[in-house]
Parts: sequence; C-alpha cells; structure tokens
Amino acid sequence: MYHKRRYRSPEEIREWKRRRRSPSWGNNDRYKPKEHWRSPRRSRSRRREAYWRKSYKTRSREVSLTGSLSSQSEHYFRQSYALGKARTGKRYNGTSHRHRSRSGSYSSSKSQRSAKSSQNVEDDKEGHLVCRTGDRILERYEIVGDLGEGTFGKVVECLDHDRGKTSVALKIIRNVKKYREAALLEINVLKKIREQDQENKYLCVLMRDWFEYHGHMCIAFELLGKSTFDFQKENNFLPYPLCQIRHIAYQVCNAVKFLHDHKLTHTDLKPENILFVSSEFNTSYNENKKCEEKQIKNSSIRVVDFGSATFDHEYHTTIVATRHYRPPEVILELGWSQPCDVWSIGCILFEYYTGFTLFQTHSNQEHLVMMERILGPLPRRMVYKTKKQKYFQNGALIWDDTTTDGRYVSKNCHPLRTYKTEDSAEHAELFDLLHKMLEYSPTLRITLNEAIRHPFFSHLSPEQKTLGCRTSRDLSR
Repeated sequence: MYHKRRYRSPEEIREWKRRRRSPSWGNNDRYKPKEHWRSPRRSRSRRREAYWRKSYKTRSREVSLTGSLSSQSEHYFRQSYALGKARTGKRYNGTSHRHRSRSGSYSSSKSQRSAKSSQNVEDDKEGHLVCRTGDRILERYEIVGDLGEGTFGKVVECLDHDRGKTSVALKIIRNVKKYREAALLEINVLKKIREQDQENKYLCVLMRDWFEYHGHMCIAFELLGKSTFDFQKENNFLPYPLCQIRHIAYQVCNAVKFLHDHKLTHTDLKPENILFVSSEFNTSYNENKKCEEKQIKNSSIRVVDFGSATFDHEYHTTIVATRHYRPPEVILELGWSQPCDVWSIGCILFEYYTGFTLFQTHSNQEHLVMMERILGPLPRRMVYKTKKQKYFQNGALIWDDTTTDGRYVSKNCHPLRTYKTEDSAEHAELFDLLHKMLEYSPTLRITLNEAIRHPFFSHLSPEQKTLGCRTSRDLSR
C-alpha cells in the first residue's frame, strides 16, 4: 500500500531547515530518526565455541545416562573439545586468549628462517649477484677476489673448501632469464667436452662443478691467468714475440680442431677468450719502443667461453662472432659453419703480431670496405648471392672516400703483406698462414687439420707440440 506524500508549505520547509541547522537538532526527539531493532551479532568464534561446548556437555549427559564410556572415546571427545577451543582462540570461560596452532607456528618460523637467510643474498638493478670478499656460497666456495665482470655476469676467485681450499674461478650468471638459459646451454657443451676429453688434453677450460644459487647459474672452473688481450693491454699493446705467437697459435688451432672434430663450432673466438695458464712474466727494457716490456714466462693457454658454441645439428643464428673477428659470410648472411672459427683465429694472430685489431670498425659497410682494402675484392659470386644488396651497386661496394670514415679507411687499411715487420722466412710463413685463414670463401679457407701441418709450426720444439701439459694447478678429476 502506498502512502500519500504529505504536502508541506514553504513556511514549514524553511522552519524545518532552520531547526536542522540548529545545534539542538540531535537532541530533538521529533526529528531524530528511529533505529530499527537488531539482534546482537555473535562472532563465528563464539558460535564455534558454543558448538563444541554443547557437544561436549551433550556427550557428558549421555555418559551419565549410559553409565560408562571407553577411555579411547573419552580421550577423543576431550581432545576434540580442546581443539575447538584452540580454533576459536577463546578460553572456555569466555575470556580472550591468543593461541597459535602448532602448524601455524612452524610455518611462521620457517618463513622467518628463509627470510633471514635470504637477507644475505641480494642482486643489483642489473641482476648481478652482490658479493663481497669473505662471503660463502653454499658454505663451500669462499670468495677471495674479483676476476672480472661482463654482460653475462661476473667471475670471482674462490676457495673450494670441499677440495682442501683449492682455488677456483666461479662464474656467476646474472639473474636474468635469457642469461640463465644461455648458461644451461654452455653447461651442456662443457659436459660434452669433459666426456670427450677426460684427460683435459685439448686445452679447453675444465668445468669442475655447476649449480643454481638464488636464481643465478654458477659454474666453477679451474683457475687460470689473464687473457691474452688483458696481458697485451697491460703491456701497452706491444706485439707478442713471434715464438710465443707460434706456440699460442698451435695450441688454439688444436683446441678448436678438437671442437670441430666433435661437430661443434665455438663462434666467439677472440683474444679475451684465450687465457694463459699462468700470468707470471719477466720485464726487460725495449730499446726500439723506449719502454719497459713484459714477456710472459709460460705461453700455455686454454680456450674459454662456450656460451655461444653451436653443434652442427643445432639451429644456427644469423649473426655470430664479435664484430672485429666476424667473417664475410656472416656479414653477408650467406650461412656459416666451422670455417668461421678459422677466420677468427686469423684475425687474432694478426692482433698478436701487430698489437692492434685488423678490422677496427663498427658497421658492416665499412667492415666490407676494409676487407677489400686489406685482402682484395670480394668474390663476385658472394656479392650476387647475398641478400644484402643495399651494400652494393652494380656489383661494387657503395663507398665514399671523401667522408670522415672514408679517409680513415684510406689511411689505416693497407694490403696484408705491408704489415710484415721483417722479411725473414719465419715472418713470411706466418703471413702465408694468415692469407689462407683469411680466405673469403669458406669452402676454400684452410681447415685446422691442414693448418697445424703448416710450415709455420715446424719450428716448434717437441715439448711445445705436446698438448695438455698441466701445471701445478691440476684440477682434473
């Protein structure tokens, strides 16, 4: 039934508004709204408490009527009643009491312990693990020094307490998904290498252990010396002696040949990825350069960094190798295989010989022009086969010698033979090997099996030709 709305005159409305604005509005029962009656609410805990109390009392009455109750049943009902009180968080007499169940207390303390242990593990904004000297990883690897940092992560020197405090190099990968996945691929390659070279004869770095630590993939290696690049840099980029170049080249060729024999391509060979076993050196005064010169005592090396290594049956990415050591077939996207490593070795040996990079460039166009100035014109079949026709016009490279880059190339890039410092037979043999390694066509490029038999290596002593000569840092299993 609908009630008719009461009509109010304007005077009554104004009076009503005046009374509403007055301070005594709340004390006037006439205008005070009436509250509806509500039953008092009972909390769930009180209802549950009442249920358990009622159940217990009812059962007690039943016991008084029947006369007896088995001890097992009595224990069950008393335990149920106590459990009900614990769940409600109330005492039987109704007073409030805070109570934690056993399971809740255990999970809480467990989370506190895990939070406490994770306080010591932190990453920076780029995902690098923040670690300091004296820190321990897995209570096994004690950090004693920093060996370097890169895009992938960092390398620290550690003492392995499970092996009598043996020194190791621990590679700690950034806590980033793509780098973790790349680390797993590298671990797979290192496992295959260790399976095929259990005596560590073929000069690839030895992986001792690997594990995951709070999202960081960690790989433990034998501790080696400085890279050939770092040593040359600290030596003011002075060239290596020819005898050391020969020994290093022979070792690198054998190490990479071992990879090729097992259907594996390194794809990222460069001076930074070739490490000396020991960095100890002698110092002498160089009369020609008018400066102090360091000479490495032991030119034994190891090949490292297999993060980009690719098996023959795996997918081959379009671009591989660091810019300065990248072969023409990769730049022109004609496909690549194991000969791309041979090209990189040729660029590395030139850098050891001269102290500077053969192709100091940062663009594909300039890189190809430098190749033509140093090694001669590109084969026409490679030019016409490539999809990168934007670099060419009528079969010739598009280039302007009057620009800044053009003048730089004209000034610094000359035929390969002009970089020879001496006219001796040994230097001629080296440059003959370089010409064969820097052949444009991958199918015509010298293989490493042929390279190790080149006359340039005939001057090595039998001891230098012996591979896998270990030092006192022997960490093989």
